[in-house]
Amino acid sequence: MTAAFVARLVVAAIAAGQGVVPLFVDLNRTHATNPIWPGHARFHLVQQVCTLLPAAAVEVGLIWWPGPAMRQRFYLAALLAGTSLAGFMIAALARKLYGGTLHDPNGIQPMRMHIGSREVAFDMNVPIVIAASVLLAAAVIVFWVS
Repeated sequence: MTAAFVARLVVAAIAAGQGVVPLFVDLNRTHATNPIWPGHARFHLVQQVCTLLPAAAVEVGLIWWPGPAMRQRFYLAALLAGTSLAGFMIAALARKLYGGTLHDPNGIQPMRMHIGSREVAFDMNVPIVIAASVLLAAAVIVFWVS
């Protein structure tokens, strides 16, 4: 197993996860069918999920489809996978500008941890997106040097 193969595997897993995981996390009572969410917000969530799945399929296809320009297709797939991660980070960092929150009281609750005598709550999406971003960047570097 070469380093380039592992890099392709990592990017494909991130891309596939971005397309498949929202089907289970977002298309349920905590999100898309949450009765207290405005209908327009639910519409855009379903629109997003229906956009992410085919985008993920294209990204995975770019990585694994045999043929010419494999290196260029890898970088394009990594760039496309990175757009969703960047979009999340931009939305998270700018949420005070538009009144957004990382979680909904009627949805998936944040993870709570005790650090010393202090309880800290954080949305699980944040560490997942940070980890995926680091893995994506590492895979691109590994692929580039291989």
